[in-house]
Amino acid sequence: MIYRSTHTPYTRFGVLVGRRLGNAVVRNRVKRRCRELIRRPDLQRGSYDVLILPRAASVPLCGAALRTRLIGLLGHLT
Repeated sequence: MIYRSTHTPYTRFGVLVGRRLGNAVVRNRVKRRCRELIRRPDLQRGSYDVLILPRAASVPLCGAALRTRLIGLLGHLT
């Protein structure tokens, strides 16, 4: 995860998945899961631009485990 402070009144997210993660089906599944987690209002913290770069270890995780890891990473923003 890469982030930086901005002057916007909200947090903007982006998800970037490289080809090394797997084929198109796997990459799109990971992107959909990350986007669904980002839509939650409790993850809107401050005014940042956040780029999420999923790694191969995030592919087999269930939704709850992925959410826990993402919240843990976003804890650095506050």
